[in-house]
Amino acid sequence: MVKELTEELQGYQWEMPIGLEIPPDKIRARLDFYQDSIFFYLLKDKVIQTKMISARDLTMALLHEVPMSSGLLPQGTLWWRQSKAGPEFALWRPSGVWKAALMLEAFKPPRRFKLPLPGLIFVCSPGRQPRIYAAKKRPVSQRDVIYHAPLFNVFSSGDTCAGTHKFPPDVSEIPESFFTSFFTKEAQYNDRSKKYPKDLLQLWEELDGKAKYPLKDLVRIGTIKDILQ
Repeated sequence: MVKELTEELQGYQWEMPIGLEIPPDKIRARLDFYQDSIFFYLLKDKVIQTKMISARDLTMALLHEVPMSSGLLPQGTLWWRQSKAGPEFALWRPSGVWKAALMLEAFKPPRRFKLPLPGLIFVCSPGRQPRIYAAKKRPVSQRDVIYHAPLFNVFSSGDTCAGTHKFPPDVSEIPESFFTSFFTKEAQYNDRSKKYPKDLLQLWEELDGKAKYPLKDLVRIGTIKDILQ
């Protein structure tokens, strides 16, 4: 749509305080954000050109002027993306033995375990608690299956309960930082094991000191694509 520029638009123009003796700065373009649409107005040669644009068009136009780079990624990074909450890194930790401390009662020493665990995916943002999932092998496709991490302090969605634990701003340290915090039985922990669907502690007691995690015991949650959505 094209419209002739009239004096009606003078209200949209502005100028610095008169005492600075700076000439008026004339408006050249404008964006109007409505509930369901965005309109772009270009003012040139006393004519207003109006165009409806998408949020994607606007985002891509702005990003064109801003160089984007992930920089050097932490070791074991599966993917990186810019989420609504900020930069997000998915870090892979291969299967192995992890030390864990479980607080069963307040003001009493925790029970300590050496647990063989499957490969784990930590979806991390700087200084925030991660989301955690398990996998039988390092994912290479969005179709690869992921499983519930057989851990306390992890909800069925993969979100974790940080409690009073403070996670580091360096995302490469978050997986190891997670295991330095005390685990508790406060969060959801059912359906983390096929053999012990109602009692994750029994699984931990059975695995303590073993070398390998029984992958057949993992409980499916979805696919990599589900995490990325």
